[in-house]
Amino acid sequence: MAVVLSLLCALAYGVSDFLGGAFSRLASAWQVAVVGQSSSAFFALLGGLWLGGDAVRADWLWAALAGVGGGFGAAFLYRGLAAGKMSVIAPISAVGSALVPVVIGFALGDRPSVLAWAGILCAFPAIYLVSRLSDDPADAARSSGTMDGVLAGIGFGMLFVVLGQVRPEAGMLPLALTQAVSVVAVVLTATALGARWWPGRSRAWYAAALGPLGAIATGAFLYATHYGLLAVVSVIASLYPATTVLLAAVVLRETIHRVQGVGLALAAAAVALVAAG
Repeated sequence: MAVVLSLLCALAYGVSDFLGGAFSRLASAWQVAVVGQSSSAFFALLGGLWLGGDAVRADWLWAALAGVGGGFGAAFLYRGLAAGKMSVIAPISAVGSALVPVVIGFALGDRPSVLAWAGILCAFPAIYLVSRLSDDPADAARSSGTMDGVLAGIGFGMLFVVLGQVRPEAGMLPLALTQAVSVVAVVLTATALGARWWPGRSRAWYAAALGPLGAIATGAFLYATHYGLLAVVSVIASLYPATTVLLAAVVLRETIHRVQGVGLALAAAAVALVAAG
């Protein structure tokens, strides 16, 4: 079950990142992040009211802290996707989102099986290979936004670690707080950088479509951590760039080079090994 939910999380995040990056080419990435995260908060609230739960004070505190990482990660990811090549920026962000939880999870006592460790070890070169550029000068010109990808990875890594501390009995209502706090984090970061975050009448409102995807992704991750180890769940969830890369290739005609193809194959192997473990 943990593997299935983690894959659902990766799929939802991958589609959301592709759409968020596309919308960020039509409007400010900060505006897109504000609208998208606000919409996710709304749908997470609906899900929480429907599923119910019994959240205590600690759950709400962890959820709020997770929102800081989620908002920070989403804002810089969208800005990076708007400035650079989607099939490069998304995988770079995945390195941090996978590495941080693995280190923290191991420190907290996670001890994956041998096969699961093999899957984890396959995942990191998969992420690296998928993010490799070709020698094409056009690709090099579109490699801007790399630092945004790194910052996004740190934010998402924090989101994964902290969200994993919310109790199974809490339900999805705390996730609405996570998404709401992420909006505040985006606004504060944009303000500090002197960027405009209020969407006004811009096309940033298209990002409202990201709401269901964000709620599904965080909800799937939350429940996945209740069935499996944080280190394992985080690594599988961090394979979301595979979806983004494939969509970028099909929709935007971004070329998947041979090395990136090997990376995608390794990503599939990583999932299979973790599932077998």
